[in-house]
Amino acid sequence: MQLVKANRVIADRYQRVLDDAPLPNGAVLLTAERFLADSADLIGRPGPLGVLWPNSRRVAELEPHLHRLSLVALNFPVFKDGRAYSQARQLREQYGFQGELRATGDVLRDQYLFFVRAGFDAFEVRKDADVATFLKPPSRYSVFYQPAGDARVPAQRRRLDEWAAPPLQAAE
Repeated sequence: MQLVKANRVIADRYQRVLDDAPLPNGAVLLTAERFLADSADLIGRPGPLGVLWPNSRRVAELEPHLHRLSLVALNFPVFKDGRAYSQARQLREQYGFQGELRATGDVLRDQYLFFVRAGFDAFEVRKDADVATFLKPPSRYSVFYQPAGDARVPAQRRRLDEWAAPPLQAAE
């Protein structure tokens, strides 16, 4: 598995910690269960903190803790289970999460544009053949009909803005 962020393969600085293991120094990635159970003890812990959040839990549970998190990893257990897309949009748009949003699990190249539009900025890519897709900026489409977390203006809003603009004056 390779980690892709900002269109390049990077080393993962986060160490995944099992629920019963002691916390090492540095950046750690905890399960949701451990993070929530130990949240009071984690307040003064130095180093970046991340949580591996399952798609079966509500992200509203994370809201009081988001200011302490530098990473939220959302899981796609199978490609046809898209609940993590909704979680990503909620984290970005509703809760204003500015940290790293990582897609984990069944992360496929066919869904790359959808990941980016939902707000993901890092991807754990299992298949080496898929990495090349994640290394390119998502530029296949330039116009979208649906609003999303990537701040692109949907086609309908563009048209309305154009119609509302005053007509250009002809030069005399």
